Amino acid sequence: MIKFYGYKRCSTSRSAQKWLTDHHVKIDFQDLVEQPPKKEDLMGWLTQYQDRGLKYFFNTHGQDYRQLHLKDKVSAMSISEAAEMMSQNGKLIKRPLVVSKQNLTCGFNEDLYQKTWLNEQA
Repeated sequence: MIKFYGYKRCSTSRSAQKWLTDHHVKIDFQDLVEQPPKKEDLMGWLTQYQDRGLKYFFNTHGQDYRQLHLKDKVSAMSISEAAEMMSQNGKLIKRPLVVSKQNLTCGFNEDLYQKTWLNEQA
């Protein structure tokens, strides 16, 4: 099952969710602001996909990211520190975060979704 961490008020999350639905990709929606992913899950993803860098997972355009001055801190942050912050404040996570056993994407890009999530269904 594909887990979709989105935010109902986020247009990017809504667009991504609509794209997946239109392409008959079944998802399990979880509001990442009301119920952020658990630290343990984030630790696993941040470790498994560490080649993408921590910044890939952060909502760098968000108010909370800017108010916490994370632009200057993320590069020196440990995976554990990043996972702790994101598990406490889902608005710090780039949305939508879409995860399965084999794949993970942050944000919405139609080409990437085509390659990643349509193949997941096969």
